[in-house]
Amino acid sequence: MDTFADYILAEKNLASKMEIVYYLSKKENIFFDKSVVLKTELARLFLRYSKLELDENLVLTACLLCNCKKIENLKKIEDIKTYAKDGADYLERLGFDKRFCKICEEVNRYSGSSLREKESDVLELVEQFGGMILDRPERIGFKPDEALVLLIHSNLKNQNNRYIEIFSQFIDMLEEINMGEFVEVKALKRLTKIFNETEELTDFIKKIVNNYEVQIDNLIAKKYKEIKNEMFEEERNKRPLFTEETTKKIIGNIEKQKQIITNQEVV
Repeated sequence: MDTFADYILAEKNLASKMEIVYYLSKKENIFFDKSVVLKTELARLFLRYSKLELDENLVLTACLLCNCKKIENLKKIEDIKTYAKDGADYLERLGFDKRFCKICEEVNRYSGSSLREKESDVLELVEQFGGMILDRPERIGFKPDEALVLLIHSNLKNQNNRYIEIFSQFIDMLEEINMGEFVEVKALKRLTKIFNETEELTDFIKKIVNNYEVQIDNLIAKKYKEIKNEMFEEERNKRPLFTEETTKKIIGNIEKQKQIITNQEVV
């Protein structure tokens, strides 16, 4: 029988993946909020810009799920140190292989996992940078250049992240793109503005997928004089977001899979 992991990895459309995780979060009470969507969009753009030889489907799926056991407004250091490992263990129970779970576990470095996976370095960058540019109860979000300085010289100081220099160039590139019609609005400022002005998670997903992605992809293509890849828009229009029918069927298989695992453990 196919597992939840098989279903979501077989779905190549990012918007549909978000829909699946949204319903999983309702069913299983896992962590999935606007910040996860924003960080996943950063990862999508980074992979597209940098053209790293990585499996985009794998990385973006991991972005959506690596924080599944995160607790909102984490305060206890014990919870901060264990949520990624707890999440990896949970994902293994949903049918993901050990390498995928290891990638998710390595979104931070608290578990002490060694010989880091390449994909984990991408997750680490978007997780930390994305978190810094967003407002928190105790502080306002950092400006992109400030966040980059903190990322390089504080958070990842003395840490070996394969893609830190490429990521820095990527952020510099985004800061050169104007997304305003009448006044200058940088790409990252537009992204955080949509984040702050949109309350509902489903509305945020729709605005990112249907508006922000279309505009930023066009502007990046124009900036680098690339031939625009129409697949992004074609895939978006294949089916509407949040139709529920297919997704609910997929989520329903979670209970069956968990029951099989429980029976195996009893035996």
